[in-house]
Amino acid sequence: MLSRLADVLVPTVGRLTVTAETGPGLAPGSIIAANHTSLADPAIVLAALHRLGVQPVVMAAAGLWRTPLLGRALAREGHIPVHRGDPRASRALDLAAAALAAGRTVLIYAEGGIPLRKDPAEAAPEPFRSGLSRLAERTGAPVVPVGQAGARRVTSGNTAKQLAGLVTAPLRRPHLHVHVGAPLSLTGGHTANTRHAHSAVTAAWRTAAAQLGEPAALAA
Repeated sequence: MLSRLADVLVPTVGRLTVTAETGPGLAPGSIIAANHTSLADPAIVLAALHRLGVQPVVMAAAGLWRTPLLGRALAREGHIPVHRGDPRASRALDLAAAALAAGRTVLIYAEGGIPLRKDPAEAAPEPFRSGLSRLAERTGAPVVPVGQAGARRVTSGNTAKQLAGLVTAPLRRPHLHVHVGAPLSLTGGHTANTRHAHSAVTAAWRTAAAQLGEPAALAA
């Protein structure tokens, strides 16, 4: 339901385009790793994946489950709460591994949070935390790098700016782009796997940002 809803709502706030090196669909039991820049980008990524025939289980901040209606929808559809800095954090990887074993795709934001920036400009993904690598090493699942750009044109900055951005987005309809890269097999050590995944998501983000003409896409 969330994927379908995202695909309906996102076109009302921006012009979404999608490119993929994988073709439609992904292998069952894949991990999708995306960059995280804005409160808006999970919906944008879900809408893009829905257009490719993919409806993933999402690993997201546990606080969302306390939101009325949204929390019930997340629980009903089997999405996975991540309790950061809490003994329950390891439970998220157990649930993700079970979802992968059942043939579901799992969407993870390996940066672990949104960057604390006030401007709407694009920037490369921040360093990854260990969860993505540990999940891939534990399950042997392929990792599909996803880069999105433009979400910060919908919402970014402080609370007032985010609300203003969301209200005006239907009038501005900023260009949004999601690029799905080729799957990776993470077979090295933990540090090497994290570095490899980060490089691949960064490359996917750079492709997406280039579609928007963002100067950041040309940076080293």
